[in-house]
Amino acid sequence: MRTLSIIILTSVLSIQLLAQNGENLCAAAKKAYYSKIFKTSQIQYPEDENIDVTYYKLNLNINYASQQISGIVTVDVKSTVADLGQFFLDLQDVLTVDSVTSGSSRLRFTHSQNKISITLSKSFSLGKQFSVKVFYHGHPGSSGFGSFEFGDHNGQPAIYTLSEPYGASDWWPSKDTPADKVDSSAVWVTSDSSFYTVSNGSLEEVINNNDGTKTYKWKNHHPIANYLISLAMANYAIYKNYFVYALDDTMEVINYNYPENLTAARKNQLDETVSMLQIYSNLFGPYPYLDEKYGHAEFGWGGGMEHQTVSSMGAFGTTIQSHELAHQWFGDKVTCKDWHHIWLNEGFATYSEALYQEFTNGKGAYNNEINFDISRAKSAVGTIYVQDINSIGEIFNGARSYSKGSVVLHMLRGIVSDTNFFNILKAYLSDPQLAYGVATTEDFQRVAQDVSGQDLNYFFQEWIYGEDYPNYTFDWGYTHLSGQQYQFNFNVSQANHSNPTFFTMPIQVKVTTTFGDTLLTVFNDQKIQNFKFEITGEPQNISIDPNNLILKEIQKVTTGITSESKIVNKFRLFQNYPNPFNPTTTIKYSVTKETHPFIPSREGKERSDRGVLVTLNVYDLLGRKVTSLVNKMQQPGNYKVEFDASSLPSGIYYYRIKSGTYSKVKKMILLK
Repeated sequence: MRTLSIIILTSVLSIQLLAQNGENLCAAAKKAYYSKIFKTSQIQYPEDENIDVTYYKLNLNINYASQQISGIVTVDVKSTVADLGQFFLDLQDVLTVDSVTSGSSRLRFTHSQNKISITLSKSFSLGKQFSVKVFYHGHPGSSGFGSFEFGDHNGQPAIYTLSEPYGASDWWPSKDTPADKVDSSAVWVTSDSSFYTVSNGSLEEVINNNDGTKTYKWKNHHPIANYLISLAMANYAIYKNYFVYALDDTMEVINYNYPENLTAARKNQLDETVSMLQIYSNLFGPYPYLDEKYGHAEFGWGGGMEHQTVSSMGAFGTTIQSHELAHQWFGDKVTCKDWHHIWLNEGFATYSEALYQEFTNGKGAYNNEINFDISRAKSAVGTIYVQDINSIGEIFNGARSYSKGSVVLHMLRGIVSDTNFFNILKAYLSDPQLAYGVATTEDFQRVAQDVSGQDLNYFFQEWIYGEDYPNYTFDWGYTHLSGQQYQFNFNVSQANHSNPTFFTMPIQVKVTTTFGDTLLTVFNDQKIQNFKFEITGEPQNISIDPNNLILKEIQKVTTGITSESKIVNKFRLFQNYPNPFNPTTTIKYSVTKETHPFIPSREGKERSDRGVLVTLNVYDLLGRKVTSLVNKMQQPGNYKVEFDASSLPSGIYYYRIKSGTYSKVKKMILLK
């Protein structure tokens, strides 16, 4: 007990430090706790593929004083092979299996290497169903984030579970994989009457026994992955609210709190869950378990865990509550098929935090969340697709599975449009092959392509199975065509990468012209690529990806392309605008390297490094200098000056620019 307390205290301190440094609270907690007690050798993966489990019933007796559990777990099974005579379930060796039965028959079994290998009394053909019961007891293990913990709060006993990703086998026998969701489940728990026991689904019955114990019978009526089956037990104080999802229908939002923490501030935090349920139901489709409940069960772990219909919470607040609630859709209703695709759970829940902010506090709040995720995503190493699912740090990598996964959805939204994006999310969650089932990245890609009508293979291949992010260099310039029409020339190049060698993405470019802003979109599918557009108004400046739709780095943006058209932005003096004018007008000109005179002397070299001397003077009709507007060294670029003629009489004036051997004169008219 002391060792456990030290582990928990150390973990909490680690979580706080990680969270303060920008780590997602859920990811920080999982990594901090798991690093203390996880043993790679305990992973049982892959599972027995010869069976399809359709139902679990856990009937447990839990003794807090002795820290022992005993129970009967019923497992309904369907054969997936032609001649099934043996199969296995996952259960850690620290627990003792007393017997295994099927109907009235006792079955032969062995229990070693954390597996119960069961020999059936007869063979079952493909698709045939049968049921077994496993009788077992012992002190449950804790190979995960606290798979089964005998803890305490404020001097009072508390018990809780957290089985993700491989911890279910620490306390009950199952087919330990998210891929095989059962159709329904039940959890019955008998323990000291001081405990209020919370689990998934609906509370069907509470029995007061004659020996000072109570039995709580919970029933979950929906498909569920084994790692989402949970227990939380304490002397809970219950706080209820209601989610009104139709004119005559409501669902209880039940919160199980440690009594000492159920303050007015906590109640305010919990009440926000109702607005979260409404916003997410509007965006994603109805809450998936309206016929049961949603709620929170406080437990002794520093983060949160999205147990189906009742999130286990070690902290409260808008961010973590919105994250865990979003998991009821992304992770619980549709579950990643295996831990390689964990971003389908964690990336989506992280992105949902930003969506909640957007639809509560506006687009600025959304952008703040996304900017945070972008900054975290830039530190991600490796592919979002988890290569090594034996490593807890790889599965629950905050920068990659959470933040970069979130940014991928942000980028996808920018590509397909808002309407298509939200239709994609709803279609993904309601897809007949995926709803209440499991999914891979390819499943989500299929839905995204079907809804948007776009081929998005390039996108998913580079962002889920590729690494890093693009590092861009941009060059731009323009040529005057006629009147106010200009040819805008734009060049993009990317730094070298290994996987992919370059990123294919649509890139928005905002061009500021004398007529206002023009938003262009180029589809960059080459490492070095040139684009030309005809636009109205003389280009003044550009902004790359002004809406921050791409995870990227911009290495450099330069003016004056020397690619296809050799020199597209020559040394030029443009007609003032407006003209005629009263009393002010703007004069623009361009300077490029090609106009810098090369003087092979020490003095000339110094001048060249500092730019070129430019003079711009205004003269009256008789050739007398009225004013000097520019007389200085200037680097290549586009320039403009304002000429104020308030003190001058109406008439014709000239302005002349001079640099080295270049000289140009233009006429302007002042009308008062």
